Formats: sequence, C-alpha cells, structure tokens
Amino acid sequence: MSGPPKRVGTQRLMERHGIRPDTDLGQHFLLDENLADLAMRMAEVGPDDVVLEVGAGLGTLTAALGRAARAVHALEVDPRMEQPLAEATAGLDGVRVLWGDCLKTDLEALDPPPTRVVSNLPYHVATPILIESICRLPLVTHWALMTQREVADRWLAGPGSRLYGGPSVIIQLACEATGRRSVGREVFSPRPRVDSALVGLRRIAAAPDDATRALVRAAFAVRRKTLVNALGQAGADRDAVRAALADQGLDATVRPEQVEPAAYPRLAAALRRQA
Repeated sequence: MSGPPKRVGTQRLMERHGIRPDTDLGQHFLLDENLADLAMRMAEVGPDDVVLEVGAGLGTLTAALGRAARAVHALEVDPRMEQPLAEATAGLDGVRVLWGDCLKTDLEALDPPPTRVVSNLPYHVATPILIESICRLPLVTHWALMTQREVADRWLAGPGSRLYGGPSVIIQLACEATGRRSVGREVFSPRPRVDSALVGLRRIAAAPDDATRALVRAAFAVRRKTLVNALGQAGADRDAVRAALADQGLDATVRPEQVEPAAYPRLAAALRRQA
C-alpha cells in the first residue's frame, strides 16, 4: 500500500539528522510510538477533529495525529526540527507546522480552530500551556497531555492535598479527568530525571471568567494564609471577604487550599455584588 508510513522511527530520525535534544527547551523525545496511539485514544481524536500539538519535536506524535485527524496545527520552537518533521509528516496534507513559542502564539487565530489538544509538553511550561488552551480555545473539548508526574498530580489534586493550588482550581472548574497513566523514563530520549504521566481531560464547562481567575491567583499567591488575609493582602476589603465566605457557609479562618474549586466563582460573584 502507498501513503504515509505507519511509524516514524524516532531514534532513526535523531541519528539521520544528527539531532541532540536541547534540554534547555525541555526536549525529551518520545520513543514509544504506542504511547502516541494511546494519547489519541485518550483524547478521542476522530476524522473530523482539528488537533493542536505543542512541541512537535521529531514528529512522532505529529504523524500519528496527521493520520487520524482532519487537520493538525503542530507548534515547534526549535528550527532544527524542520527536516525531521518534514520527513515524518510527508504525505500528510492536513498537518501544518507552525514555528514559535506557544505562549506567544495567537491561538485564537488558528484556522480551522482546534477541537483537541494532544501533546508531549515541555515540562517547565506544561501548566501555563494547558491553562491558556482552556481559556483561549473554547472549542477544545478533549486533551491528552504528557507531562511530569508531579505536575499531573497538581492538576488533579483535590482540596486539602499539599499539591492543590491555583492551577488545580482553574483546570478543574473547566475540565474533568478521563484518565491518567504513569509513563516510564525509558520511553524518552534523553531519559528525564523525573517520572512522567499521560493525562486525559474532558471539558465540562467554559473557562472561569477573569474575575474568578484573578481571585484564585490572589488566594494562592502566599501559602499558609487564611483566604481573608490572602485576598486582603491583594487589595480586597477583608469585611467583604468575610461576608462572602459566610454566604457560602465557609468559616472566616478557612485557607485557600481547603476550598473546593466550585466555591471560587461563587466567591468572585459575591465580591462583585458587594463592590
């Protein structure tokens, strides 16, 4: 049969093009192409979907997405990847490679707009990339993201956990987890110094509004403070915060890490009413 190859051969591409991963860019190339297939299943990628991939690298995941989806926006910051990516995606007309930093890219201008985000993320910017995609790409309904295991645990942590924080709140207000799989270090080149996880998310609501996001940032800006003092330090009226907490049945001594995600939009709305 003619057509694009079913497997990229990541190690082969690295050797052919003399590519050494740049760890300053968070590059850890995925060697196990079965994980690319798992990520697509986790994100429920279908022939009508448009996928955003951040950190296309050598194209291991890009090629798999290009075979399954209607279109792929593959973002990559490292110009050394131009030839390997071209080779990996040869014959896949729906793949469009974009050069630049995701956090500086006009995601809203992507055409057609993405409905899925599937990526082996640079670990040091994984959380801001996820949150930006939640807030700026409203048509995205599913994510499958490879990241550092502790980062994944922070995304999914609940109130009372030492890992629960502002990102947990923002992510869980918009998404629910559909799966989480631990991933060994041996499936990457070079091997990362940390363990990894593949996380599936499904959108359950629109992204929290600007007021809620600002409140969450202020609440978690300083650890071990009560919510009243944390918001007061950020400029909120402490009496108004106490009244808003009372309206939600929360004690004035409650700390941000004890408050469930759903309470934050209600608190933001209550403070707006009292302003």
